[in-house]
Amino acid sequence: MTTTTYVLIPGFWLGAEVWRPVADALRRRGHLVHAVDLAGMGERAHLAAPDTDLTTHVDDVVDLIEQQDLHEVVLVGHSYGALVATGVADRMPDRVAHLVYIDSGPLPNGIAQADFEGPEARGANQDAVVTHGQGWQLPPPDWAALAAEVPEVDDAAVAALVEGSRPQPWLTATQPVALTGAWERLPRTGVLCSFSLEQLQQMAPHAPVFAHMIDGDWTYLELPTWHWPMVSRPAELAEALGSVAR
Repeated sequence: MTTTTYVLIPGFWLGAEVWRPVADALRRRGHLVHAVDLAGMGERAHLAAPDTDLTTHVDDVVDLIEQQDLHEVVLVGHSYGALVATGVADRMPDRVAHLVYIDSGPLPNGIAQADFEGPEARGANQDAVVTHGQGWQLPPPDWAALAAEVPEVDDAAVAALVEGSRPQPWLTATQPVALTGAWERLPRTGVLCSFSLEQLQQMAPHAPVFAHMIDGDWTYLELPTWHWPMVSRPAELAEALGSVAR
């Protein structure tokens, strides 16, 4: 079996540990897996600072790929991690073989993560940053409330999310994406969890933030669950990632 190199990038609030069941399953299949703690997250929580932004996190992953001398990488981004993955691929497309977006996708140039859900959501998050995040951090969500209607996520999984999450530096959400377009020549796979391909195809013509999820070299897999499939359905997510390598 051919060994594939995966780099797994988490979304907001979480570190490399959230990927452990998926990473372990891929390693058992003989693959090389690097799950990333971005600056301020996971075991690198002490590096959080008011100036930690999207560029900081792109630099983190670029540095990992260069220091480990990784090539032909399957670069996997979950949620906000999609912006990091796209930024990395745009900067070093010759090191990336395939992009995988977990319940997420690339944003158009000049758009920030904080803009994705619209001005009302951005305003609410900004208020939370000011009120509860010292003016520069977005507090983690109420994981128990989010998981309340997800049978696959038990109390132990919720406790692990609470333990493993850290406030998100707000500049990572407000710094707009800056891309040259070099990433666009790479093949990409979307793993859709909280919405279907049919819903995506219906939304894309009317919502510019979804435009990059229709145009280009895309394949799609559906894995119906909540937004964090590495917690709710890790075995199936590992199988989906393994299928990309095949």
